Amino acid sequence: MLGGILLLIFFLAAPLWAQEKSWEKQWNEWLAAAKKEGSVVVAGSPDPVMRNELIPKFMARFGIPVEFLAGRSSEMAARVRTERAAGIYSIDVFLSGPDTTANNLYGEKVIDPLKPMLILPEVVDPSKWKKGKPWFVDPEERFVLRPFSSVASLFFINTDYVKPAEMRSVKDLLNPKWRGKISTEDPTTTGAGANLASRFYNQLSEEFVRKLYIDQKPVSTRERRQFTDWLARGTQPICLNCREDDVRPLLKEGFKILEIFELSDVPAAINGSPWMLTVANKAPHPNATRIFVNWLASKEGIEIYARGYGSATLRTDIDEAYLNPGNIPKPGVNYFDDTDWKWIVTGRTETRSKVWKLLKAR
Repeated sequence: MLGGILLLIFFLAAPLWAQEKSWEKQWNEWLAAAKKEGSVVVAGSPDPVMRNELIPKFMARFGIPVEFLAGRSSEMAARVRTERAAGIYSIDVFLSGPDTTANNLYGEKVIDPLKPMLILPEVVDPSKWKKGKPWFVDPEERFVLRPFSSVASLFFINTDYVKPAEMRSVKDLLNPKWRGKISTEDPTTTGAGANLASRFYNQLSEEFVRKLYIDQKPVSTRERRQFTDWLARGTQPICLNCREDDVRPLLKEGFKILEIFELSDVPAAINGSPWMLTVANKAPHPNATRIFVNWLASKEGIEIYARGYGSATLRTDIDEAYLNPGNIPKPGVNYFDDTDWKWIVTGRTETRSKVWKLLKAR
């Protein structure tokens, strides 16, 4: 009787053991081939987390060099378009913003399915994800992985110059005393500046956008460091498009910077910053690509980026105590999702065109 039970247990456990060994065997084959390929080429935004933390950790873990191409997502998409017209395929992995990911990389069929490449147990295990699975947000649910979901900032203020009590309503931004005192990423080009202007247009009105982006004479730039410099010095003490990872050093230096997430008359929103994960088709280093994306989607990879950037993740096994509580989505709240696929492809694209027409006609 006991022998029969043990035999039954063996036969039940055997498929699980075989499955475990199957992924392990595949992983080791990829890793050996990846080391022969010599490197993996990753395109992403020019933030220090990638260069200073993530790349060194990956290289130490696997011995595979990473060539990092830093630049704006839109610029990288233009580069890929030019290279491919000449038959050149130089990039393996994209860490890009939602607009570029959906409209350029996915829309122009530049990427391969990512889902079949993910084999690490901690990556494919449904219990490790808040959505009950890795969240592939493209229509086919195979190409574009979204690892992050944070409450999005509305703007930052330097409280030495702008008191919190002066920012109760979004309409407080229209106070004449702030004319020329607001900074924004250029809203007439693709990027965070246009995205926020589109959100204001959609949630508030065309008139509000006109008053804020024209009548208030905000100072625009495409240089991220300029925002935080202006914010710290108080020349533009209200920053519409500063980033959490750029502002954090100011806080450590003692600057009185406050991040505003919601106001009485504008609903809170979430987004997928800092990036969506995709893999290029005809990747020059296919095996190194597989190793990199599996590790990046693991607890270690995602946590390194989340801590460095200041984003809430969609993994269940990452302690979020490092975050500003305002960044963590609250259960039961119906947030406007600024990275929703349909909004990116249709809603924001259409709204952004209206914003551009309005601003370029000034």
